[in-house]
Order: sequence, then structure tokens, then C-alpha cells
Amino acid sequence: MTKRVGIFGGTFDPIHCAHLILAEHAWEQFQLDTILMMPCAVPPHKEDREITPAFHRSRMVQLAIEDNNHFKLSNFEIEREGVTHTADTVRLLKEEHPECEYFFILGADSLFYIDTWYHPDQILGQIPIIAAVRGDADQEDLKKQIVSLKERYPASQITLLDTPHIEISSTMIRENIRQGKTIKYYVPKDVEKYIYQQKLYQESETGR
Repeated sequence: MTKRVGIFGGTFDPIHCAHLILAEHAWEQFQLDTILMMPCAVPPHKEDREITPAFHRSRMVQLAIEDNNHFKLSNFEIEREGVTHTADTVRLLKEEHPECEYFFILGADSLFYIDTWYHPDQILGQIPIIAAVRGDADQEDLKKQIVSLKERYPASQITLLDTPHIEISSTMIRENIRQGKTIKYYVPKDVEKYIYQQKLYQESETGR
């Protein structure tokens, strides 16, 4: 029996409640069997910022999802060396698990620059895209971009996912910690505890 599996990748530095709500909505609306929560190793678009070591980011993801039996931590990208690319990840997963039907989950804003990713044709051509719409997104611009992508990549399957608009970002959480502000309810309780136990994000961006 084919399993419907979502891939939700990200830096997760740190993972926060908006990530989890987005993933839960994708699981429900697209009737997925499971969602792989996949921290990336060296994100190609964030090489100008020092990223928290992968084992910390992976551990925070595990703590965040351990009470949800349809979310699963995947270290698939972390365990590969060097910069990881979505096109390679999708291809390798499909080769290793032909019994699975994969869906790639991303923020709808990513659709406006997915052309700049490594081999966008291989992403859009080999996996359906679930694009999560944030409350401030311009629906008309999004629809135009989807039409444009489908014209350039005829095999692409792109579906919009409606999610609540929640103003939480990993950048904001890191900055709150540096300023001594609260992050309670922005991240799951066990993630908050881990961040303070490990003294993460307490130095400036340039000083890390």
C-alpha cells in the first residue's frame, strides 16, 4: 500500500510552534500518513550566517514532535556531507522508498524564488508541492506565479495550503533570547527548556 509522506525541511534554528501548526494542517488537509521533519545540514541560502550545530537543531525537532505520532524526525540531510539540495534529497528518497508517494511542503513565498534553487526543474517535475499560504500573502500574485511556474515546468503540481497567520520566526526567537525576552509559547516547552539548558542563541549573530 502506498504511503503518503510529506517532507518538511528547514533550518529549524530553532523549530517553533508556527512550523508545527503548518505541518499539522498539511497532514490533515492532504491526508498524509506521516510528515518527515527534516533539519537541513548546510542550507545553501544561509551560508552567510553561522548555523547552530545540526545535533542541537535535530534534538530540538525531536523534542518538539515526540508527542505527535504522525510526525517523524528525519536526519536524512544532516547525515549527508556538505551543502544539501532539495532536488537531490527528493531523488534519493524516491529511489530508496519507491513505496512512498512524497509531497514537498514549503512556505508559499518560496514559490517566488524557487527558480533560483538548485535544479528547480528536478524539484517541480518529480514531486507535488504543498505551498502554505500565510495570512499576509497576496493570493492573486501567488496564483499568477503558480501559472507561470506550470508554464515553465509543465510537470509541476502545486497546491496551496491554508494555514493560520502566526507571526513567529526563528530569527525573532533568537533575538528575543539575546535581549533577555520571553519565548514562552513561541516554542514547545521542552524546546524552550533545551535552549536554556544548552545556552543557545545567547551571543550576538556576529559573535557566535
